[in-house]
Amino acid sequence: MSLLAIADLDPERVVRLVRLGAEVKKNSSAYTTALAGRSIGLFFQKQSLRTWVSCDVAAIQLGIHPIVIRNDQTGLGTRETPEDVGRVLDRYLDLLAMRVFDHGDLVAIDDATSAPVVNLLSDLEHPCQAIADLMTLAEHKPLEESTIAYIGDGNNVCHSLILAAAMAGVQVMVATPHGYEPAADVVAAAGEHSSVTVTDDPAEAVEGADAVYTDVWASMGQEDEAVLRRRHFSGYQVDLPLFEQARPDAVFLHCLPAHRGDEVSHEVIEHPRSRVFDQAENRLHSFKAILLDELG
Repeated sequence: MSLLAIADLDPERVVRLVRLGAEVKKNSSAYTTALAGRSIGLFFQKQSLRTWVSCDVAAIQLGIHPIVIRNDQTGLGTRETPEDVGRVLDRYLDLLAMRVFDHGDLVAIDDATSAPVVNLLSDLEHPCQAIADLMTLAEHKPLEESTIAYIGDGNNVCHSLILAAAMAGVQVMVATPHGYEPAADVVAAAGEHSSVTVTDDPAEAVEGADAVYTDVWASMGQEDEAVLRRRHFSGYQVDLPLFEQARPDAVFLHCLPAHRGDEVSHEVIEHPRSRVFDQAENRLHSFKAILLDELG
């Protein structure tokens, strides 16, 4: 089945993906031919570093042949409709993974294909990132015993994180300025699985947290809002005094790229308890888990 949003999963599958990612990371050689002979498409409408490289390498290490498709070659929505792109690629591929601006394009393509479609990032969600995030948190502490604090924009990363974390039994605290809260329906859905609190007070959010997470204040496509957002988020930087209000063994998480001096200080991202590069590595193992779950 397709993975367009965390809501496409249930709690059991979220936990299964996290555990499978950990297993693949520990015993990667056992999976080198697990999906031999399969072909997948990796479609990129937006810039990418971690997603592009981790997904390409993950596919190859499972025996899959990945095809990287750039939007300047495809013209999604200009040269061809999303539906026609989907119907053509469906004839060639066992799975299509896509990084797009508009979540509606993913939905249109998914409706036109029989092969599963995986969201590598859209304006609504970033589900693959959330599985890697939970893998990283689980390496620090059992998920059902954990509290995670997210500080900053209630964006696509935040949406996927709070819903996936809640499904895995993690307690979630979110601190955002007024007007930048995560979508109410996502918060409500997450609240059906675990405790989810949204506040405008970063100190309240991080108190007693096992992990403190942040993301950029202005994502790709929001560059013209960067100056305004920097003013609105000026009190939401994860600096050392804020980080130290979390538990003494708390870890710091960031999906990267990071704007040091904006959403996070240099001291925190380089802190001994920063796990941002473990988190980046886990994009590789978590995508392997998703491919194995979808195609195995």
